Amino acid sequence: MNTILCRPEPNAMTVPPSYNLRFIARNVLGYDELAAEMARDNPLWDEEMIKAVLMARDKMIMKQLVNGNKVTLKNAFSYSLSFNVRLDEPDDPLPPVEDMLRVKVSASRTLVKEVGRQVHIERVSAEEKLPVISSAEDTVLKLNNVLNPDGVLRLTGSNLDFDRTAPDCGCVIEGTRSGRAVQSQFASVSNSEVLLVPHIPAQDAPWNNEYILSLSTRYTAHGTLRTGTCRRKLRSPLTVTGFDHPNMEVGILTNNATAPYVTVTGGSLTADETLRVQAGLDPADSRLRLGLLDMQEDGAAGDVVTATADGEYTLPGFAGSAVSSLNITVNNHAALTEMIRSSYAGWLADVLVLKL
Repeated sequence: MNTILCRPEPNAMTVPPSYNLRFIARNVLGYDELAAEMARDNPLWDEEMIKAVLMARDKMIMKQLVNGNKVTLKNAFSYSLSFNVRLDEPDDPLPPVEDMLRVKVSASRTLVKEVGRQVHIERVSAEEKLPVISSAEDTVLKLNNVLNPDGVLRLTGSNLDFDRTAPDCGCVIEGTRSGRAVQSQFASVSNSEVLLVPHIPAQDAPWNNEYILSLSTRYTAHGTLRTGTCRRKLRSPLTVTGFDHPNMEVGILTNNATAPYVTVTGGSLTADETLRVQAGLDPADSRLRLGLLDMQEDGAAGDVVTATADGEYTLPGFAGSAVSSLNITVNNHAALTEMIRSSYAGWLADVLVLKL
């Protein structure tokens, strides 16, 4: 019987507490392993030839993408290109190709249904030893759950040590909408702490700045691969420019949605500044409260504004800030409220890099 392994993991971001079901990979296969498996099923096929064909197939798919084509393999996978870029005007110059081009791979509905038909779920005990990531702090900004591309991320917890030379062990940062990056720059790795310079994968839209961090290890040379996930989603800073543009719209405070829940539409800015915008649910009445914060925990804050529905709102600045006000539009009040309640335990903040 075919089984896939899964483990219930606490989701500390929900109120009341709930559990996520996490897929646990039995092993990671590359060209060599796939070729060996295919040769066992087909004894007349040469293993080295199978490997060569697999590699040639992938090279041909890449060639077709480079030629501007889409590759669709019936009842299997589709390969196509997309762009992650925003233009204020149709004739604006394009950014470098490597900054905006994305390669998308998607499974056919038939394949997904067939896999689901053949496999059975095997639940792994939640009490088994596995990495536990208790906190993630950017050591430059001194803020928790911020994925700063110019910072160093400190993970703390237990059972975090892993073999950096093992191909299937390590740390992965994955966007909740798209993008996945295996981390490679580590300052230190121990059981209780990991320090890394994060490589953050781009996602399909600039407002998709929500990420999941996981760490995988084996506790013995031939032990089962164990994976732990950071208890809270991480969010990368968002750059806000174009304050003098009449049609300025920059998405913020959103998860993996295809349209931003909130957009910055303008404001009063006298100099470049980095600050935070917070969104929280009042514990007394569950109403949505929005406001501006400085970059220090328990630091300066602007007056809080209550948002009761979709619409335009003005968030006041705070003393000493170059921002006297920030104009925003709540585009999807219901989705924003649900995201904060179910995924962020009632409160979240985005770091905004504001530029004239």
